[in-house]
Amino acid sequence: MTDVDDVRRAVAAVTDPELRRPIGDLDMVRGITIDGRAATVEIALTIVGCPAADRIERDVRGAAASVPGIDHVTVSVGVMTPSERAALVERIRGPRQMPFTADSLTRVIAVTSGKGGVGKSTLTANLAVSLAGRGLAVGLIDADVHGFSIPGLLGLVDADGRPPQPTRIDELMLPPVAFGVKTISIGMFLPPDAPPAVAWRGPMLHRTVQQFLTDVHFGDLDVLLIDMPPGTGDVAISVGQLLPHADVLVVTTPQEAAADVAVRSGLVARQTGQRVVGVVENMAPLTLPDGTVLDLFGSGGGEAVARMLSDGDTDVPLLGSVPLSPALRAGGDAGTPVVVGAPTDAAAVAVDAVGAALMGQRRSLAGRSLPVRPS
Repeated sequence: MTDVDDVRRAVAAVTDPELRRPIGDLDMVRGITIDGRAATVEIALTIVGCPAADRIERDVRGAAASVPGIDHVTVSVGVMTPSERAALVERIRGPRQMPFTADSLTRVIAVTSGKGGVGKSTLTANLAVSLAGRGLAVGLIDADVHGFSIPGLLGLVDADGRPPQPTRIDELMLPPVAFGVKTISIGMFLPPDAPPAVAWRGPMLHRTVQQFLTDVHFGDLDVLLIDMPPGTGDVAISVGQLLPHADVLVVTTPQEAAADVAVRSGLVARQTGQRVVGVVENMAPLTLPDGTVLDLFGSGGGEAVARMLSDGDTDVPLLGSVPLSPALRAGGDAGTPVVVGAPTDAAAVAVDAVGAALMGQRRSLAGRSLPVRPS
């Protein structure tokens, strides 16, 4: 005769697709009864209308049915009480505080540029997907509140171009996932009938960035990328205050005028204590099929920015030059990053090389608290 504990163990191992934890650890498994070769499993979802309800129910039914001796499974679905949900949030998040501190093992990289139009967001999205493809746990914050574009670049939009809203468990927000990257953007919070534009000033921008960092549950991340707005405005200052230990990646084009402006974003980041870890040159010369080179935006800008941001004590490297690429542009419009849609394209290869260079940089653990305890 089949044991109830066998069914419970099988069901408890089912993973909640949003929280990415076994539902047994989340106290979502309730009663289990067995009558002959039929099992009834009771589960409690976190919220009414849980987007993952159908998948969880299907996975629970499959897990129970996989137990020898069980031929028929009935799944009874309920919802947690407010007190149960509050306890769950507290257990998942812990005390409400900034998770990405200097002691965190998550590497935070802010991707910035001196001005708009240099392809910073496209590079950030592709870099995030490239790092996730290397097996890293990656989060991405679209901090370009006024010019948010990350959801579209990652295909996180519906037929009308609207991003999905994050699932909320009380005050905890679960970011949507695309290509293995957990992503949050202000575009996900705009009402359906509102114009897709944000007209906010300093305090609202600061509060938004702070909430993205504290109220969004990214879980354990290896890397958190932040797509910064261009320039050195309010968001750059807020991120510098909230994450003074963050690394900064500066994006420029080869054009001399763009390079001069890009240096400023690196210098402002350095003033807040952040470390400029490299420069990426986008829209670099493209080699045409006949072997000729199209240098639409000139050449040398990336090397110039790296040189100007380097000083006697710090060498800022040029981590890569991403050439002009129709595939890179088309992938952004289609919501399929070029590193996935056309991985052999020269731009995809260059982005992957930037990711490899970033991961090759060693981070010092000196003076940092590690999540281990002596036995």
